[in-house]
Amino acid sequence: MIQSIPNPCIHAFTIDFIRDEARQLINRGVISRNQPLYCLCHYVPAREWADVESELERNDYLLRDRVGDLLSYEEWSND
Repeated sequence: MIQSIPNPCIHAFTIDFIRDEARQLINRGVISRNQPLYCLCHYVPAREWADVESELERNDYLLRDRVGDLLSYEEWSND
C-alpha cells in the first residue's frame, strides 16, 4: 500500500512519487504495465485517492491510461 507522507506542508503525492510507487508494484508483480492507472486505487487509502487522482490529472493522465504510460520515461540498460 502506498504510504502517505505525514507532513501536511508537503504535497504527499507528486507525480514522481506516484511513478516510483507504481514501479515498485510492477517490480513485485502486483500489477502489470498494461493495467489502467485506476488499478492504483487498490493500493492507496481511500481518503487519499482524490489527491493521487488530482495529481495524475494535473499531469495530463487519465485513469484509463495504462500504467506503462506513466513510466514511459524509463531507460533500459540492456538496449
